[in-house]
Amino acid sequence: MFDRPVASIRVPMFDGSAGVYPGRAPLVGRLGVGELKLSGIDGQSESYFIEGGFIQIKGEQVSVLTNSAQPVSKISKAAAAKELAEANAEKATSDEEMEVLRRKLDRARKLVNLASVE
Repeated sequence: MFDRPVASIRVPMFDGSAGVYPGRAPLVGRLGVGELKLSGIDGQSESYFIEGGFIQIKGEQVSVLTNSAQPVSKISKAAAAKELAEANAEKATSDEEMEVLRRKLDRARKLVNLASVE
């Protein structure tokens, strides 16, 4: 995606979120669904919607591996709202279906929240 210096990074972890600043201890972690925010040394920031993956912090280098990284500026409010409405309309009859539906709802809510920010 890119290779350049940044002042900080905020990533969604599977169990919360984490901020990465210079001097942070090494880490390998599992990413969750949500906003990956890069704050540049020039004061500009970029945000992406990611859906899981892994992060590795080693020295001054941060590597993020994810299958999907969509710029927040490209998220359609209407499409996000439609996805949430469709997820809300779904029914689950088993534990497995309930878990799949929970993940769909979580993803859709986060998309709606990010689309509303832009």
